[in-house]
Amino acid sequence: MKAVAIKTFGGPEGLSVVELPEPEPGSGQVRIAVEAIGVGGVDVLIRSGSLSAFGFREGLVPGSEVAGTVVAVGPDTDPAWIGQRVWAFTGLGGGYAEQAIAAVEDVVPLPPGLSPAGSVTLGSSGVVAHFGLAQAHFRRGESVLVRGAAGSIGILTVRLAAQGGASAVAVTTSSAERGELLRTVGATHVLDRSGAGAGPAAYDVIIDVVAGPELPSFLGRLRPNGRLVAVGALAGPPPADLGTALMANFRKSLTFATFSADTVPPADRRTVRVAQFAAAAAGQLPMVIHDQLPLDDAVVAHQKMDAGEVLGRIVLVP
Repeated sequence: MKAVAIKTFGGPEGLSVVELPEPEPGSGQVRIAVEAIGVGGVDVLIRSGSLSAFGFREGLVPGSEVAGTVVAVGPDTDPAWIGQRVWAFTGLGGGYAEQAIAAVEDVVPLPPGLSPAGSVTLGSSGVVAHFGLAQAHFRRGESVLVRGAAGSIGILTVRLAAQGGASAVAVTTSSAERGELLRTVGATHVLDRSGAGAGPAAYDVIIDVVAGPELPSFLGRLRPNGRLVAVGALAGPPPADLGTALMANFRKSLTFATFSADTVPPADRRTVRVAQFAAAAAGQLPMVIHDQLPLDDAVVAHQKMDAGEVLGRIVLVP
């Protein structure tokens, strides 16, 4: 089968199309004939080598989110899965391929009206958006700032905050075009990347997809008892003196937290995904596809990601 592997860490040119044997599902697993692959920010970090300290090695087939049709099951796995249209989480690798393996607990049937491409804009990002707001203890009537809102996590966070009754939903983004799209999904104020622009003076909740060296400056935008939750790190980790910035705001009783969907029990992730897929099929959640590219063009997809020009999600199609 055709796949894309990380031949060398670094830029997008380190990705290469390779031929691999079809993978065999183990106990409790299924094999999926892939029709759509979501390209995520974590794929970029893995490809760059930024996460090599966590055990990622050259030669890895990246990709964690696919959709297609189940074509085989492993031992002790219900054969009724065969033929079902599904979305699946493949872990932190194995997705950039014509065939992918996933554990049954990470596989969700697609409802009628939800395309494979649409599902990979939502399956992972929607869970992060939902539980990220929960981690921030967001409540109706509170103000929210979504930092780095033009990706799929940010777009869905904006929509969920608006649907949850936020008094204001501000976003940081890089262009007026992106700002206009974000307004259509629920943003009330559009700021530039630094947070400059017309908007509330302070926020109850900040959901940060970016992190990086500028994160501490956003702590000053929190109201007393405000909460900032980092759900991504597209710009890398925050500086080492983040604690100093928190202590400088000691009298405001601020909270900083990180959030990873890895800490959510699989059954809870599944419940949210099922509900969100149904909502998306009914037109209640946005599925913003920036571009659909052939699997062979994974390098182009990552070049677009590195350039910061992606609005929503890029989908690879085998």
